[in-house]
Amino acid sequence: MFDGPVPLLIALGIVALAIIFFFYFVPIGLWITAVFSGARVGLGTLVGMRLRKVNPADIVRPYISAIKAGLDLNVGQMEAHFLAGGNVGRVVQALISADRANIELPWKRATAIDLAGRDVLEAVQVSVNPKVIQTPRVSAVAKDGIQLVAVARVTVRANIDRLVGGAGEETIIARVGEGTVSSIGSAVSHKTVLENPDQISKYVLERGLDAGTAFEILSIDIADVDVGRNIGAELQTDQAEADKKIAQAKAEERRSMAMASEQEMRARVVEAEAEVPLAMAEAFRSGRLGVMDYYNMENVKADTDMRTTISGGRPSNDSR
Repeated sequence: MFDGPVPLLIALGIVALAIIFFFYFVPIGLWITAVFSGARVGLGTLVGMRLRKVNPADIVRPYISAIKAGLDLNVGQMEAHFLAGGNVGRVVQALISADRANIELPWKRATAIDLAGRDVLEAVQVSVNPKVIQTPRVSAVAKDGIQLVAVARVTVRANIDRLVGGAGEETIIARVGEGTVSSIGSAVSHKTVLENPDQISKYVLERGLDAGTAFEILSIDIADVDVGRNIGAELQTDQAEADKKIAQAKAEERRSMAMASEQEMRARVVEAEAEVPLAMAEAFRSGRLGVMDYYNMENVKADTDMRTTISGGRPSNDSR
């Protein structure tokens, strides 16, 4: 039943699979490359990396680069950093760059910087070649009320010792902006700042703004200073407008109170005039006032109204 070509094909397939698995778990080509590069890595070590689900090439190739650069690294430490989630290739490149630039960078510090989420290779490059950080436009008002808008360029160098736990570029920008506002605000006149913009740089540098950060400030240069609005005049105008509205409100209140008082007095006069006919009727009934006396009084009143009208005044019977 097992005679024929089928059992032979099965046996060949099994052998092929065995060879594939062997070369997968035992990367002979990578081992030969390491041996001829002077990087001694045992086959057992490579097989152990496979079993620990570590790609041997991600460890061996950076290890070969380190050996060629004259660095003394340990394959076990490199694999441990890889398993911790680090980038072994970037760390090795940073170590090589630091060694060429005579910067002291131990393996533990480099891996700590990498695991902290910072680009250790970029940190070494910035330490060798300082970078320039440009701040956004910062507005401040001098004591004479004139607004100035300044832009600063900050030259920084990475501080390897403070990369772990040190503040980043955002803190540098914020502190420089705060120092710029303080410097302009303490100036007596905006003309002084325009004539000597380097006073801002000196003031900011004296405050030691790089304390607690991952950078060392080398210089601060004021790239541009523009004159903005006259804030002092605007504030005085707004205050005058507010005082005007308050005075108008108080005047309107006094006018309303005067009108109310006038209307109240008119109401009292009308009420008093309404009692006059009743008083006259009572006088007639009691005999204290005669008919001729009444007519004489009316004649005097009419004569008075006529004189008042001629003079441009109001008649006495005008109740308006």
